[in-house]
Amino acid sequence: MDTSYQDRFWTSPDGLKLHFRDYPGRDDRLPVLCLHGLTRNARDFEQLAAHLAGERRILALDMRGRGDSEYARDSATYNPVTYVGDVIALLEQEGIAQFIAVGTSLGGLMTMLMASIAPQRLAGAVLNDIGPEVDPSGIDRIREYLGQARSFPTWMHAARALQEVHGASHPGFAIEDWLAMAKRCMVVQQNGRIGFDYDMAIAEPFRDAEGAVPPDLWPAFEALAAAPLLIVRGGASDLLKPETLAEMLRRHPDAEAVTIADVGHAPTLDEPEAVAAIDRLLARLP
Repeated sequence: MDTSYQDRFWTSPDGLKLHFRDYPGRDDRLPVLCLHGLTRNARDFEQLAAHLAGERRILALDMRGRGDSEYARDSATYNPVTYVGDVIALLEQEGIAQFIAVGTSLGGLMTMLMASIAPQRLAGAVLNDIGPEVDPSGIDRIREYLGQARSFPTWMHAARALQEVHGASHPGFAIEDWLAMAKRCMVVQQNGRIGFDYDMAIAEPFRDAEGAVPPDLWPAFEALAAAPLLIVRGGASDLLKPETLAEMLRRHPDAEAVTIADVGHAPTLDEPEAVAAIDRLLARLP
């Protein structure tokens, strides 16, 4: 398991300095782009990237306003269309003509939008607990905690706070798992307290329905039809309904679905079933 990576940067079309982790891999294999969820960052993919690196180059991105990427000057640019433009700028910088996407939640929305704009770039994709239709109850739940600038005196306090908010999504987590999650999605701030590693302003466009999910993503999803697809769903997800998953499988000729039992939104992609399914997908791709 190779855990080494380089911290690298690219520039967005509107001039932001954006960060990604670059894990080395074979030059004769297509690279994998890991695209995180709404409030998350590249650290979410540490274990998956370490599992895949060496065989394939892995680029784990911090989208604008997250992790080590600059915060946007205009909060209105915190939207999936702008994020896709940022990713295209990275692809151009790195000379990547084609890639495999692993998108969790927001990252999956970005993957579908990318397919609608440039389907030839996507050789395959993983959509993690997201689809072209999103259950409004899940969006309402996210709005309840999004953009709250809470901070904590210790990592244990931070872990307990995450457990309080997200415990129903990961009922099998021990306190060590919540500590690990805290260290992926939080940082020690300048005042010494521990806080979330994202710009609280990302909540502003999310308050509007169109800012949360682009309208009518079924055409974007269908643009993925030429590429092998893996759909990972949490068995207790409140964003990706079973009916939506069934329709996705009906419309995509080459899709596999894996449901992670007793997990809500979103699976971490460290689960053995998810890792095995991702390995199966990648084994089919150049």
